[in-house]
Amino acid sequence: MTLEQLRIFVAVAERQHVTEAARSLNLTQSATSSALAALESRHGVRLFDRVGRGIELTEAGRLFLPEARSVLARAAEAAKALDDLTDLRRGHVALAASQTVANHWLPPRMRHFRERHPGITLSLRIANTLEVSEAVAAGDADLGFVEDELRDPRLRTTRVADDRLVLVASPGAESPKGAPPRVPELAGVRWVMREPGSGTRSILEDALRGAGIDPAALSVDLELPSNEAVRSAIEAGGVVGVLPLAVAQPGLRSRTLIEIAFALPARGFHAVEMKERSLSRAASAFLHELRNDHPGPGA
Repeated sequence: MTLEQLRIFVAVAERQHVTEAARSLNLTQSATSSALAALESRHGVRLFDRVGRGIELTEAGRLFLPEARSVLARAAEAAKALDDLTDLRRGHVALAASQTVANHWLPPRMRHFRERHPGITLSLRIANTLEVSEAVAAGDADLGFVEDELRDPRLRTTRVADDRLVLVASPGAESPKGAPPRVPELAGVRWVMREPGSGTRSILEDALRGAGIDPAALSVDLELPSNEAVRSAIEAGGVVGVLPLAVAQPGLRSRTLIEIAFALPARGFHAVEMKERSLSRAASAFLHELRNDHPGPGA
């Protein structure tokens, strides 16, 4: 039984005339008759009685008609669902992102995408870099976002933005001269840092070594697990630390933080996808917009 046979059966049943049904379907009369004969033969049942020059539904045909209509309606709904997915009228994208991306960079871009495609829903899970990569590899997330480029052979990474890091202090963390500490004075100030192994901390330590400062010799008051915690500690006074610009910007604007002139390399925000799994139309559209349509961090 095929959908085409069902369409022909319903058209003939509604018109009780093979020629008229064939005309409505843009088929020849012989093709219409052959389809009906094949349907009846396949299931061993007569659906129509030939009465004179017309036809009438048999009892089996009358019972089968609503079922055939129901199947065609469901097929139409299924086709519409595929069309909607293709045309971005519906769909879902599951995202997983590491902390800085999830808390600051990604949410406004999710909102922009939803404004353009209100039928597409987005969900976001916050995790560390390893958990993000495993979520994508396992299929629990369509796309992942991390600060560092992954070396996982299962995954493909695409740089979607640059993240600027800034060295900041509270207004009370001046050097003995009453000004923000200069680079040579950084060895003598009190620090708050992310936990060992953090990408932010690794970038800072490399930059300090490049400036001739041994990170192991620093006075580290606190090691904290999030950028927001680091910012709060710096704003409380007396310490310096490194933050993504998107995290530091509110404090810089309100003057609860001051920036210290110190060159730190930009790091990339990377989208992560499974190499051997095709992205859905919605996920592809979201990734495309991140690459092309939206401003970078801090915008």
